[in-house]
Amino acid sequence: MAASTELNLELLPSDPLLLILSFLDFRDFVSCSYVSRRLHELCNHNPLWKGLCLKYWLLSESDKSKRGQTWKDLFLEYYADMGRYIDHYTTLKKAWNDLKRYLDQKCPRMIASLKEGVKEEDLNAIEAQIGCRLPNDYRCSFRIHNGQKLVVPGLMGSMALSNHYRSEDLLDIETAAGGFQHRKGMKQCLPLTFCFHTGLSQYMALESLEGRACSEIFYHCPDQMAQDPSAIDMFITGSNFTEWFTSYVHNVVTGEYPIIRDQIFRYVHDKECVATTGDIKVSVSTSFLPELSSVHPPHFFFTYRIRIEMSKDAMPENACQLDSRYWKITNANGNVEEVRGPGVVGEFPVMSPGKVHEYASCTTFSTTSEQMEGHYTFHRLKNKEEVFCVSIPRFHMVCPPFRESAVRAQGSANDVTGTPFNENSSDTDDYDEGEHHGLNIPAPSGRCPRHI
Repeated sequence: MAASTELNLELLPSDPLLLILSFLDFRDFVSCSYVSRRLHELCNHNPLWKGLCLKYWLLSESDKSKRGQTWKDLFLEYYADMGRYIDHYTTLKKAWNDLKRYLDQKCPRMIASLKEGVKEEDLNAIEAQIGCRLPNDYRCSFRIHNGQKLVVPGLMGSMALSNHYRSEDLLDIETAAGGFQHRKGMKQCLPLTFCFHTGLSQYMALESLEGRACSEIFYHCPDQMAQDPSAIDMFITGSNFTEWFTSYVHNVVTGEYPIIRDQIFRYVHDKECVATTGDIKVSVSTSFLPELSSVHPPHFFFTYRIRIEMSKDAMPENACQLDSRYWKITNANGNVEEVRGPGVVGEFPVMSPGKVHEYASCTTFSTTSEQMEGHYTFHRLKNKEEVFCVSIPRFHMVCPPFRESAVRAQGSANDVTGTPFNENSSDTDDYDEGEHHGLNIPAPSGRCPRHI
């Protein structure tokens, strides 16, 4: 066997049989088995091959029965086809299986949008087309499923807030290759997702260029204060494809991301973020909106979803109506702002035993994190004079990691004209006093308005 590369012990498989297979092709392995009786016995030991099939290819007895092959033949067939992905296949195949099993129960129409996996030669052709190598874990995933059809809702999650909506599709490899970037600021970046409504994509860096790390995944964000239009900041969403995809699947199948109206919504709920006052429980989940955010100027946009529910065991005479809200908002610098207003998003929900009321609202801030807490004021329907407060638990919104553009023009921030940026400024005059309804409004240049 001719060695084409230097021996790297860290790359050798830990399984003894795979160690042999890494040095011998299949014919050599079979030939050696006839020289050594013990190796011959090992080569045909059925429980061993079954264990390897279960461990590396997640094959079951039913798979074996359908194929009508021995465990040994099954392993060797998969190894010949997918052997280069043996370090990734189990993790990614399990993630896909878990996701499809969950979606089949919760939103089955999403399953119909998945495309069959591509062949090895298809991926090789894509690499030749873009002139860049694809990471092995990314290739492996597309051997299992070639993303999804361009439909709504998208597999990678949705977000809805008043008249602002987005839903991200997981792109198939051909469409992704069509969006491969050569332009300055985004060189050698491949889109992984796409949203019809916002034009939003998550990109993966295929090479370490312009301040990005190879395989890093991010939302791009033009630097609005730079002189060079190619200055691109990035909100980082993953260090590699496996981490990015499996963490997303984990959030879906564990219920961290709720299924609403037969689609996945990317709200994150802290299980400790719940407050109970008498018969009423309030819980909060949050989500960052990169398409409405920027690093320069610092403008971080979050939406939050609040669930108010009255215990089904509550007494009927405890029915009540929400009158007003109070918020205490603290940013990363410790600055505190208080907001009071009638109702929630223009509504005054009535709560009765077993009733649930949910609504979504938003806030923007200029520091990298912020926390909110407060209370609602209710009155009893039976006695309007009986007024009481219901606690809203403290919840935190933290901007995802971001990296400033490597091509940002030096001193450009000092050259920006117009209204100076004030970190503590609040601009609510043009909006509802509290929850904001019109979210397709870009942030005013140099200002960071708050919408609560």
